[in-house]
Amino acid sequence: MQETQSTRRLKWLLWCLLAWVGCIFGRLVSLQVYQHDELLRLAQMQQQKTEPIQALRGSIFDRFGQPLAKSLPAESICVNPLKIQNPGVAASMLASLLELDRNKLYERMANAKLRGSGFLWVKRKVTADEAERVRSLKLDWVEFREEMRRYYPRNAMASHVVGSSGVVDDSDVERGNAGIEMAFDEELSGRPGQKRVYTDVKQNAYDSVVIRPPDPGANIKLTLDPNLQYIAEQALDKAMETTHARSGSIVAINPYQGDILAMANSPRFDPNNPAGKNEPPNARSNIAITTPFEPGSVLKVVTLSSALETTNLRPDTIINCGNGIIKLPGRVIHDDHRYAALSMADVLAKSSNIGAITIGLKVGSTELYKYERRFGFGQKTGIDLPGESAGLLHPVKDWGATSIASIAFGHEIGVTSLQLALAGAAIANGGMMIKPRIVLSRQKPGHPEEKFEPEKAERILSPETAIQMRQMMEGVVLRGTGRGLANLTGYTSAGKTGTAMIFDTKTHLYTHHYNASFLGFAPVTNPQIVIIVTLEDTSGGTSAFGGPVAAPVFREVATHALRILDVPKDLPEKTSPDLRSASVPAHDFDLADADQRSVSSVTPPPVRAGLPGLSGGLVSPQGESLDRRPFLVMAMRQRGR
Repeated sequence: MQETQSTRRLKWLLWCLLAWVGCIFGRLVSLQVYQHDELLRLAQMQQQKTEPIQALRGSIFDRFGQPLAKSLPAESICVNPLKIQNPGVAASMLASLLELDRNKLYERMANAKLRGSGFLWVKRKVTADEAERVRSLKLDWVEFREEMRRYYPRNAMASHVVGSSGVVDDSDVERGNAGIEMAFDEELSGRPGQKRVYTDVKQNAYDSVVIRPPDPGANIKLTLDPNLQYIAEQALDKAMETTHARSGSIVAINPYQGDILAMANSPRFDPNNPAGKNEPPNARSNIAITTPFEPGSVLKVVTLSSALETTNLRPDTIINCGNGIIKLPGRVIHDDHRYAALSMADVLAKSSNIGAITIGLKVGSTELYKYERRFGFGQKTGIDLPGESAGLLHPVKDWGATSIASIAFGHEIGVTSLQLALAGAAIANGGMMIKPRIVLSRQKPGHPEEKFEPEKAERILSPETAIQMRQMMEGVVLRGTGRGLANLTGYTSAGKTGTAMIFDTKTHLYTHHYNASFLGFAPVTNPQIVIIVTLEDTSGGTSAFGGPVAAPVFREVATHALRILDVPKDLPEKTSPDLRSASVPAHDFDLADADQRSVSSVTPPPVRAGLPGLSGGLVSPQGESLDRRPFLVMAMRQRGR
């Protein structure tokens, strides 16, 4: 039968339809089989995303397990811009309740609405009062989401040690930014989890699935004794108010294990609050470890220790004190103490600078430098806290002609309070240099506690030298510059005062403002606590010296420390000094550098009060005053200015 034209057209149409169906089928096979994985990946990129789940941050405890830092639930406030009828009114309402910038909030809301976004953070981790104020408005376009915030229950107590934390980038991850929070940030942070978030076409999340749960951070236990820390801070605050000092620090340490029982600084800060514009610039600096200063006469304990180790000098050896004057190449040094001669023990007790210089010259530059290094100066202690300074101790090749004289009584050298505390501990424990310990243990959830054992100590002095130094430092308290000021009721005590004048860079003159210190320990025969007290930028003549200013602070803190540690008394109370009537003759006050003038090529480090310079002025060999400007220039060069 012959095909008609209609039949042929129908066949061609059928073949075209089959071809079209084949093309569609082929395309479907390509999309569903060959391109399936790639298309699925692209779709998932548009419809879902992977986000981290922040782990619960570990807590920080004191040595008795009381929390110093922990994470608590907190509410964060967000809005749906698409539901806001008037962004201007909404911004004004929320800004007034949450203490935000109204214009910035309005701009963010308006931009989010233009983008078609249905989500915008307003303020994260608000206080309970802020959340309640916003919730009372019952706004349907406001949402509350639960997060975690860092809380410090002791507020400013031990804030420089504990540190603080906060969001430091756009990742919304809380990081430690000071103290233990920063030093152990990785351990405290734990391991973040992951979740898959499903979003709509406008990238608004509508569901989520946890892929991997987060691992909470480890808990950290510190060596701090909360009672002693509180007492140290109170005593420091009282001394700051009385002396009008600019800043100060106290470190109390166990001389055998190196445990830091208290580390107080002033001014302090509350880590619960962000830094305010009225906050002192050094409020968040742990100056006990970060800021070196010229220690003055406190460092004479190192000079005399090195002499006992390397020369034939002994505590009863008579030292020529030159009636308070010594002539060195290009330099004449005058001492306020006009002694013709003193025993070596009385050089320390009376804090004779001329005597210390004579002893230092006997030791020699090489040996004196070696013992300064043995005592840990010019190097970091290795404490588990960020920002520690090594201080400043120039090598002997960089010393000037009379640098040995300056270093012998504590100048042309920069030390930290912690370094001084460790130096005192070495004498107190029988000649062993210990490493400070601020962390007792850490414990990950579900794991056994990991203890931080004390590191092996290194012998730097013979036991005989350490015992002799203990006895000579006890003489400072019994008959020297600490007499009637550092004596303890029921306990023997030993120590050394220190006072250093501060150089004013504006007037180019040395002022009657001082860095006043006291390094001490108790009891003498079996020391259980070592304490260094330093007050920076005190004023008021002899009443601002290390003895009258810092020694009573030592006495107060040491008295409480021995009671807290339950140390047996080694003196009958009826034989203890009457501290209420104790007084010290003015000539016994300790000023490390009343009239000492350095012309060496080495410039000492800046003091804590922010003023670079030596603790004294300049005089010619004939006693005439010299221009101080060259020393200012050298100080500025050393500081890179």
